[in-house]
Amino acid sequence: MNIVGIRFKSFGNTYFFINDDLELHLNDYVVVDTENGEQYAKVTELDVENTKNLDVDKMKHILRIATDKDVKQYEMNVTKAKDALEFARKEAKELGLDMRLLDASYTLDRKQLTFNFTADDRVDFRELVKSLAASFKTRIELHQIGVRDKSKLVGGLGQCGRPLCCGSFLNGIETISINMAKNQGLALNPTKINGLCGRLLCCLSYEDEVYTCHRKELPSIGQKIKTPDGEGKVVSLDILNKKYSVDIDGEIKQYEAKCPKRDK
Repeated sequence: MNIVGIRFKSFGNTYFFINDDLELHLNDYVVVDTENGEQYAKVTELDVENTKNLDVDKMKHILRIATDKDVKQYEMNVTKAKDALEFARKEAKELGLDMRLLDASYTLDRKQLTFNFTADDRVDFRELVKSLAASFKTRIELHQIGVRDKSKLVGGLGQCGRPLCCGSFLNGIETISINMAKNQGLALNPTKINGLCGRLLCCLSYEDEVYTCHRKELPSIGQKIKTPDGEGKVVSLDILNKKYSVDIDGEIKQYEAKCPKRDK
């Protein structure tokens, strides 16, 4: 069985489908069968071997390599979806709904029109759905998304000056905890450790495993330890370089952790 990974959006999650006998290459565009109808997508992974966490029995199939007709239909859908978004925003305003509609997208076969929105509270959008369904003659879906998903959808530049990780390469958003910032010795200043979404930076997770591993080989700040120069108190840590500073009778000396040999 040949399984491939595809994305519906350039910054979206990767989904897996069965390829029966199509000759596919990376970055090919295909049409796939989904619960909501036919979708236009890009091939991002070929011959996926690790299927341990995939439910192969429920996996759907790639229908065909996208034709010129499919491409034109997709491009038309993108244009029509923008018009639908503007219409939906006006309708929501007239209905007095406290919601911010962010984007709209059609399935390739136009069987469903989906809107993503953010709101501070739950929104009763039933009247809006009725109006949209009557206007566009298709199934309407409204999805309320969180602030992290909003940043992923809208994009922007992070503190590092580069495009947001969630909007450029991350496949899904991991759970980030304040303990990761503490583990890395960062000042718990929201302006420093929060991203554009107002939540903890995704990049806090990138080096957390290394910091956790190195910390196990270092003493704790405030700990009294014996050194070749006498007994002293640990006053600071250089976690990444596995070094620590010790106050010995008023003199600060630095030492390097003696790491145990690991099995290869």
